Amino acid sequence: MLFDGICSGSFYSLMILCSFALLTYVHYSTMAKIRSFEKYHQDYEKWFEQHPYVYESELKAVEHFIDPSKRVVEIGIGSGRFAEPLGIKEGVEPSYEMRKIAHQRGLDARLGVAEQLPLEDRIYDQALMVTTICFVDDPEKSLQEIHRILKPGGEVIIGFVDKESSVGQSYQKYKEESRFYNEAQFFSADEIGDMLVQHGFGEVKFVQTLFSQLDEVYTPHGVKEGYGEGSFVVARGVKED
Repeated sequence: MLFDGICSGSFYSLMILCSFALLTYVHYSTMAKIRSFEKYHQDYEKWFEQHPYVYESELKAVEHFIDPSKRVVEIGIGSGRFAEPLGIKEGVEPSYEMRKIAHQRGLDARLGVAEQLPLEDRIYDQALMVTTICFVDDPEKSLQEIHRILKPGGEVIIGFVDKESSVGQSYQKYKEESRFYNEAQFFSADEIGDMLVQHGFGEVKFVQTLFSQLDEVYTPHGVKEGYGEGSFVVARGVKED
């Protein structure tokens, strides 16, 4: 019994230490990048209301690869703006204010970062990231973690602003003036595709949308295969074991 008590005590101590380590990691490694989302979360929500056709276009592009019949998790679920309409119930998010809004939308948004997901191995069919990869500290570690939590043959889906597009170039030019993108690292579609292949994902496919500047989007834009024309691109890769 004494041995059992020591083991139990050690186990719970280890769990407490692991939880503390995760919280410390979340705080110190991501605080700069989530500060704006903590402070300006209401402005973040208003942006979608002020740009309904941009939002609808991006949703359609992401939806192209989402299978609602499968178990899907969103990494960087934010306030749930994409998860809720896409039928995704689970997510991971470092921002308290964003998680609070996601919870109000009925979503299971857990505290965590992409580089150290608080999720079990091989339990998801699909993992989604929408405009999240540009904010993570370590994109490659994030993809390794996503590979870990996906079932064999599972899919990673990444929505992002192509840095070589007109919108991407504008964001980069004025990023220091942006509340949200001043800490972002933008990627091209080629760079995203290369990272996926390097971290165990094959059969990479792309779709794109938003074929003008955002202030010129007066109706929802269509979704086309490939990349190089649209500013918002969605890449999908299949886990290879």
